[in-house]
Amino acid sequence: MCGIAGWLNAPGTSAAWASRLLEVLHHRGPDDQGIYADRGVGEAPLHGRAVTWGEGEPEAVLLHRRLSILDLSEAGWQPMRSPSGRYVITFNGEVYNYVELRRELEASGRRFVSDGDTEVVLAAYEAWGPACLRRFIGMFALAVWDVERRSLFLARDFFGIKPLFWARQGRTFLFASEIKALLATGLLPRRVRPNRLFDYLRYGQTDDGEETLLEGIAHLPASHWMEVSLEHPERARPVRYWTLTPQPAPRRLEDAQEAVRAAFMESVGLHLRSDVPVGAALSGGIDSSSIVCAMRRLGGARAEVHTFTFVAPEAAISEERHAATVAAAIQATAHTSHPSPEDLEAELASLIAIQDEPIVSTSPWAQLCVFRQAREAGIKVMLDGQGADELMAGYPVFYGARLASQLLGGDLAGATRLVRALVERGEGRALLSAGQHLVPPAWQGPLRRLVGQEVVPPWLDAAWFEARGVVGHARHAPPSSGERLRGLLMDALTRTSLPMLLRYEDRSSMACSIESRVPFLTPQLAELLLGLPERWLLSDAAVTKAVFREAMAGLVPRSILERRDKIGFLTPERGWLRALTPWVERHLTSDTARRIPALDLPAVQAHWERSREGGRWDGATWRHLNLIAWAEQLEVDF
Repeated sequence: MCGIAGWLNAPGTSAAWASRLLEVLHHRGPDDQGIYADRGVGEAPLHGRAVTWGEGEPEAVLLHRRLSILDLSEAGWQPMRSPSGRYVITFNGEVYNYVELRRELEASGRRFVSDGDTEVVLAAYEAWGPACLRRFIGMFALAVWDVERRSLFLARDFFGIKPLFWARQGRTFLFASEIKALLATGLLPRRVRPNRLFDYLRYGQTDDGEETLLEGIAHLPASHWMEVSLEHPERARPVRYWTLTPQPAPRRLEDAQEAVRAAFMESVGLHLRSDVPVGAALSGGIDSSSIVCAMRRLGGARAEVHTFTFVAPEAAISEERHAATVAAAIQATAHTSHPSPEDLEAELASLIAIQDEPIVSTSPWAQLCVFRQAREAGIKVMLDGQGADELMAGYPVFYGARLASQLLGGDLAGATRLVRALVERGEGRALLSAGQHLVPPAWQGPLRRLVGQEVVPPWLDAAWFEARGVVGHARHAPPSSGERLRGLLMDALTRTSLPMLLRYEDRSSMACSIESRVPFLTPQLAELLLGLPERWLLSDAAVTKAVFREAMAGLVPRSILERRDKIGFLTPERGWLRALTPWVERHLTSDTARRIPALDLPAVQAHWERSREGGRWDGATWRHLNLIAWAEQLEVDF
C-alpha cells in the first residue's frame, strides 16, 4: 500500500515538484520513498530515494511513497525496474494472489529477487501486457513506464478500491493517488465543476464516473486502463478491461449457500496475507462480524485478533453490545472509539484535507477515529466489510426495488408477503420507493413534485446553475430490465454508493498510514452473488443478505445473523451539530459562505433552523457546512 504520483513533459519544474508531491503523500507511505526520472533515450535514468537530477528536465518521472506490508526489505522498494530494463512500475495496493501468479511465472522461466507482490505485478505486465489485470485478485492503482515505447500505462482495480487521478495541461500529463498532490504542482486551476456541485448538494452524490468536483481533474474509472504517449498525451483514453457479469446460479439454495461460504472464506484467507499485524473494523453487523469470525477460523485459536469499533453516544444507534458479543465469541482484543462533537469541531479542517472532496455525512469522521485507534494499537492492515450491502441488498432502499421486481414478474403472492413483513416491522414506508422503479423515467419529475420532493430545493440558487447549463433533474432512472433489484444493486456498486464509500475508506485509512482491505470486493465473489436469484438476496420475509446469513451459520453468533436492523457507522449528526450551534452558524454566515453563489444563504440558514428544531433531517446542513469549509480551505473558484 502506497502513494504514487508522476508526470510526463513538465519543462521548468526542476526537482521542486518531486519534493512537494512526495511530502504531500507522506501519510500514504511513511516507510520509504523512491524516484525514477527518465531524461530520454540514450541517457541513463535516475533511480533513487533523493531528488538529485540537477540540470536538465526529465521527460518522465515516477514517484513512490511506501507503506511496507509485504517483503519489508529493500527488495520491495519502488519504483521498481524490470530485469530487462524496459519497464518501471510505481504501484499502490495489493495483489493477494501474487503467490499463485509467481508460481506460474516461475514455471515459464522468470526468476524473482523479492518476496512481495510488486515484482510479480511487474513481471505479469511484462509477460501478458494489459491482459494481466484480469488475472489479479486485489486492489491496485499502478503506473508502468515503457522506456522503449516512451509511453505510460495506468490501471485501476475492478471496483476502484484504490484511487488514481489524472490531469492534463497542454502536453504535460500528471497523475497521483490524491487530488491534493495534483494541486500541489500549482499547475491546475481550482475551479468548481457546476454539474458535480449540483449532484453533491442536491443528491449527496460524489465519486460518480470520471469527473471530480474540480474542473480539469479526472478519475481513471474503476476497471479501466489508459496508455499515455509521451508525444501525444492528448490522445489518451480510458479502456475498460472488466465488466461485472453475474454468473449462472446453483439450482439449489443449499448449493448456493455452500458456494458463497467457500468463496467468502477463500477471499478472507487471501486478504490475510501480510508481513505486518492485521486487525478488523467491527461494527457488530453481519458483514464485519463474518470477517472477524472468519479471521479466527482461518488463523486458529492462538492467532491474535484485534477489533476496532465506533461507539455512538446514543443508544438507538450504538452497536457496542453487538460488537462485544462477536469479540467475546472469538476471544478478540476489542478496542472502542468514542468521539465527541467537540472533536469534530476541532478537526473539521483536517477531515476536509484528508478527503480532498466534500463528504455527505459525518460517518467518515467516525471511521477516521477507528483507524486512528488501530494505528495507536500498532495495527498496519485492517479488514473491512465495504461492498457487502451493495452486493446483497443490505440497505432499506432496496426493499422498493425488490417489490417492483415481484410486481413486474407477476409474483403477487411474494409481493404480498414482503409488504406484510415490512409493515409488521414498522418499515412500510420503505416500500414507497417502489414507485420510482415502476413508472417511466419521464414521469419521475412530476411524481417527485407530487410527493413534495423539489428537483431544485429553495436553498440552491437555481438561476446560477441554469446559467451554467445545469438543469435540475432526477438522478436515477429505474433499470430497464424486469429485475429492478439486480439493476439497482449494479447501480449502487458502480455509481451511487460504493465509489463514494471506497473514497472515504481509502482516505481515512491512509491518513493513518493503514492499509484497509475489503474481502467482499473480488470479481469472483461479486459475480457469484449477483448471479443468485433476487429472492435469495432479499427474501419475501424482508430478510436482507438471506443466502449469506445461512452461509455463515455455525461461524457467526446466531444473534448477529438474526439481526434485522441496519446501523453501521451511523452517527448522531443532528445531535452533534445542535451541540455545535454557534460553530455551525458562524460557518453559514461567514465571508466564504457569501462568496458561494450556488447557495441561497437565507434559505440555507432557514433550513438549518427548521432541521435543528425537529424538522426532517435530510443531511443538507452538513453538506452546506462541508462545502463552505472545503471552498475556504482549497480557495475554490466558483
